[in-house]
Amino acid sequence: MELRFYQQRQSFILDIDATLPDDGAVGVYGPSGAGKSTLLSMMTGSIRPETGRFSIGGECLFDSAQGINIPIHQRRIGMVFQDSRLFPHLTVQDNLNYGFKLLAPKDRRFNLSQILDLLEIGHLLTQKPHQLSGGEKQRVALGRALLASPRLLLLDEPLASLDVRLKRQILPFLRRIKDETHTPMVYVSHAIDEILYLTPQVAMLDKGKILAVGAFNQVIHDDRVLALAHSLGLENVLNVKITAHYPSQGYTAAMAGTQLISIPTVDAAIGSEVSVSVAASNVALSLHRAEGISIQNQLAGTVTSIRQVGSRVLVSVDTGAELIAEITAKALMDMKITQGCKVFCLFKTQGIYAFSST
Repeated sequence: MELRFYQQRQSFILDIDATLPDDGAVGVYGPSGAGKSTLLSMMTGSIRPETGRFSIGGECLFDSAQGINIPIHQRRIGMVFQDSRLFPHLTVQDNLNYGFKLLAPKDRRFNLSQILDLLEIGHLLTQKPHQLSGGEKQRVALGRALLASPRLLLLDEPLASLDVRLKRQILPFLRRIKDETHTPMVYVSHAIDEILYLTPQVAMLDKGKILAVGAFNQVIHDDRVLALAHSLGLENVLNVKITAHYPSQGYTAAMAGTQLISIPTVDAAIGSEVSVSVAASNVALSLHRAEGISIQNQLAGTVTSIRQVGSRVLVSVDTGAELIAEITAKALMDMKITQGCKVFCLFKTQGIYAFSST
């Protein structure tokens, strides 16, 4: 997908120049006010940018220079919002069939029974939206979007209004949509754990600009993204596997690669994976395993790079998963840390943020 959009509204400027994958799923991640919803609206055609170009799979849908602006209903782009936006006067079955009936039979990729099975909503057909739970409404909204056979499915914070329990119910259905229908997806969220549950591919958006696109564990270390990552405490995000719970002692044991760490107590099954983050400023380095201190997490690794970003010295360490430690230039010099050094990354259990388990 080629995205070239420029739009200025009062003091906010959206200036997008990026290429996203045409297949699979990609997350658009950024803080509130970054321009995520505006970007999706330009892709659907509901907002016309001042200038730009938008193409999918080589087909141009918008080009201001050439006067191309394919109407919304001809773009074949499905959209699911934070609120389900179901038609309140229609039953679930009529909501599902709304876009399906407008398609010529040859253009229909799915039938109703396939979507009912995929999303497990067959028992809801005769009900109306006010009779549904929040999670059921979102599943119906997903089904309605899929039955319109979109070439691209856009999801704009679809879980933001749901509690943790309902998010856990919906996320597996989103993964099934990706894996079983092979419909390209753009998933917009300010919750990085939701995105990483679906895909490692991320476009980092901040202040109206896409800073980088690629695998999250790579783009998060891109110099253009470091300031955003630092402000959100996301320099280090690890996928860990739960091995045991010790609630009376206030922690959960998990494997980060091949090394055991302690994380704050989480509600997740043994053997399941959760994402955790620790800010680079909360990671200390030692040349030896430290004894007689309260810091429980000490991961052995090798220094792979050293960068100075402004007044910050960022040391990347391969512990099986890459960790970034922020230290002072004095500490770097005093400890004689260089690329290839063996070090230990130290961080407190209380310094870890565990994302909602999925």
